Amino acid sequence: MHQKRINNYILTDENAVFYECGYSCDNNIFLNLDDRKFFLTDSRYAIEAKKLVKDAEIIEIKKPLIEESKLLLEKLNIKELVFDPNDFSYADFMELSKLKGINFISEPFFSKKKRMIKSDLEIQKLKQAATLGASGFTKFANFISSSKKQLSEKELYYNAELILKDFGNLSLSFNPIIAINENGAKAHALPSNKVLQNGDLLLFDAGVKFERYCSDRTRTAFFDGQIEFSKNQKFKSNKQNEIYEIVKEAQNLAIKSVKPGVLAKDIDRAAREFIKKQGYEKEFFHSTGHGVGIDIHEFPNINQKSEVVLKEGMVFSVEPGIYIEDEFGVRIEDVVVVTKDGCEIL
Repeated sequence: MHQKRINNYILTDENAVFYECGYSCDNNIFLNLDDRKFFLTDSRYAIEAKKLVKDAEIIEIKKPLIEESKLLLEKLNIKELVFDPNDFSYADFMELSKLKGINFISEPFFSKKKRMIKSDLEIQKLKQAATLGASGFTKFANFISSSKKQLSEKELYYNAELILKDFGNLSLSFNPIIAINENGAKAHALPSNKVLQNGDLLLFDAGVKFERYCSDRTRTAFFDGQIEFSKNQKFKSNKQNEIYEIVKEAQNLAIKSVKPGVLAKDIDRAAREFIKKQGYEKEFFHSTGHGVGIDIHEFPNINQKSEVVLKEGMVFSVEPGIYIEDEFGVRIEDVVVVTKDGCEIL
């Protein structure tokens, strides 16, 4: 699991660049060349970059980014450069690789691997994001409960975004998922004109960012004119209640199995085996979780194949679900951090 030290590398992904130097934008390249770091961008971002970029030389480009990068690589006589093939367009890489005398080394996801174990400061930011996200859930529940009119999924979605963003103080980790009854069976449902009515089941999956670090949370709740997003829910049908309790226990078993030294796939197995025993194996069709950081999907992946050994400081979601097509879906999700002897829900 030890990341081998990479001396010379290039990055364009905004979150990967932010991790390296504390700032990024939609037209940047970051180069780490021996012991020097370079942040390349155009004049639209230069003023902000000069204020926010840490520990890197800023180059305000006069030519396209790739051209300027080639000039710098030639000037510094670089012989070897690591890149992430997922980070580059084909056109940009073909242009870059016209440089003679450089050995280009493909290292998929090397930045995400480097970010897998979070520092204490990163964990504090993730905790703060989770706290703010949970607060947004409470405010959204209060909004629904106090609404005088029946709201459609589209109206709920619109208002969820406004509430979670807190007047522009926060941004979203991803587009919220709001699904009533049968739409909840679509794990990533798009909002429709379906209206929330008494007796309905509502699935809500959302997150916010604090200083670029993401939260991610899902609750499935019962609406009877009022709603609250706690894990203690009672639905109108026995089937909904039964499936809700199965998912809740599957999540509980998975969270209880998290500790250093355990394989990521064993966390997935803890949830999956329990759901399978209850007869809903086919209705749980996604992985149990994913890493969370400055990307909403980072490493480690918590799936059936992941051989990653969990270590203290890893942060990921635990989110089993059961989806009954044309009826309803249930998912419960929290983000956890691996601690010395177990884990903590953020």
